[in-house]
Amino acid sequence: PRNAVRRILAQLEAEGAITRHVGRGTFLASHAAGSGDSADSVSHTSPAELMEARLKLEPALAELVVTNATQADFDRMETCLEKAEKAASLDEFELWDAALHQALAAATHNRFVIRVLDMVTAVRHQSEWGKLKDRIVTPERRLKYQQEHRDIVRALKDRDADRARAFIVAHLQHARRNLFGF
Repeated sequence: PRNAVRRILAQLEAEGAITRHVGRGTFLASHAAGSGDSADSVSHTSPAELMEARLKLEPALAELVVTNATQADFDRMETCLEKAEKAASLDEFELWDAALHQALAAATHNRFVIRVLDMVTAVRHQSEWGKLKDRIVTPERRLKYQQEHRDIVRALKDRDADRARAFIVAHLQHARRNLFGF
């Protein structure tokens, strides 16, 4: 049985599915052979695919944030909200909007969730996504997004996962309507 396991591991390593390090162990490779590089996969994600995934993933953050967030996490969220509201340009607003999303992910205290949301952030920085945002984020919509973000953070601080989840869904649906008209 040991030899069979060694042969299988050698085969998986040759295929690029795993890496083996003496004294450290065996690990899944950052990208499995044939699946393409994960960064490449992320770079080919359309804004519509991203919004579809965000509508499924981000409402689930509410429970983790409500359960795991510390006062320092909430302070960081507040800083992001304040800086976004004081932003003098759309680019500055977007910087603090992205920082808020990262603060929400960090507040889950779950490394896997943080990594998945890092991929969301990477797609949001694509040029195609940026062109869409530049076209649709009017001063009025920016104010509405800021209020929606405040509502989300307030519900999270109140440790009300159901209310936070509802606010996240409403915010993402609003953003999707602005981006795509549906």
